[in-house]
Amino acid sequence: MSDRVPVVESPSRRAFLFQGTTAALSLPVVATVLASCDKTVAAAAGPASVKAPEPTPRQRADSMDAMHERGIKAFPAKTAGRGNALLAPRLENGVKVFDLTADEIKWEVEPGRHVDAMAFNGMVPGPMIRVREGDRVRVRLTNRMNQSTAVHFHGLELPNDQDGVPFITQPPVKPGESFEYHFTVPNAGSHMYHSHHNSAEQVSKGLLGAFIVEPKAANPAHRADVDALMILNDGVHGYTLNGKSFPATEPLVAKLGQTVRIRFMNEGMMIHPMHLHGMHMTVIAKDGWDQPAPWQCDTLNIAPGERWDVLVKANNPGTWAFHCHILQHAESMTGMFGMVTALIVTA
Repeated sequence: MSDRVPVVESPSRRAFLFQGTTAALSLPVVATVLASCDKTVAAAAGPASVKAPEPTPRQRADSMDAMHERGIKAFPAKTAGRGNALLAPRLENGVKVFDLTADEIKWEVEPGRHVDAMAFNGMVPGPMIRVREGDRVRVRLTNRMNQSTAVHFHGLELPNDQDGVPFITQPPVKPGESFEYHFTVPNAGSHMYHSHHNSAEQVSKGLLGAFIVEPKAANPAHRADVDALMILNDGVHGYTLNGKSFPATEPLVAKLGQTVRIRFMNEGMMIHPMHLHGMHMTVIAKDGWDQPAPWQCDTLNIAPGERWDVLVKANNPGTWAFHCHILQHAESMTGMFGMVTALIVTA
């Protein structure tokens, strides 16, 4: 709030004389003048307009309900582009080589809404990289954007010079340049890769992806029939799951009795409590590390940068809502939007 005191200027001589003249008019004269003005305005306006009747409570409810119904019936809506496609490596002397390009593209977040995006390999989220603990890996990044960038492998405990933070561990990868990261894959788990340069813009616009490391010795208690990925973001594209907003989000689908593994990854800047209707989640890992004692919940709070792995036993047939429970991220008067999808259990 400004401390400036408003200055009241003295009235001009003309304003003073005008005010004095007005005060000198007799009240009957003023009334006559005002009445004349009112008649002139009324004549110019023409006949009185007919005001539309106010909608009834039932009409208001029907209107709102119709908007909600349209959104549900549109789900899952078709849009151009799909993220998280598995990136197949090429083998060179026993090394798994992954090629990434960083581009500026247009991305359809929901039907008809195209946004400016930054994307690895032309998709949001970027392609899924899946490797095995102990693999030798090389990731070659080519920057085709109009600003510098880099790749940080979030959650992987790598040598310092492979950490991907410009001016701390490497120079920025400038437009038109390439950079290679090379390492032996250390810790297993659900990890991420993303830009660590102007990241509030670049990650918000889509420079992110999943980096999943399978353990050398799999835990039989973690066996799943369906392995699903859910990357959360909340930047300039709005509230998204895997780069899309409802009704363009994709449902998770399982047969009755199957086990679904969901890998949550929060690449946004807000906390998102993800809530599943109809069934509980069993939490088995956080940030790639197995939980010493798995535990159950139906709402899991996921903070920025966190990864959580859960198992869901699909034992309740039907279509079940699955959404962020900060309701301003999921539903409004016009219907569901943003961080909403569904788990469909088929009999």
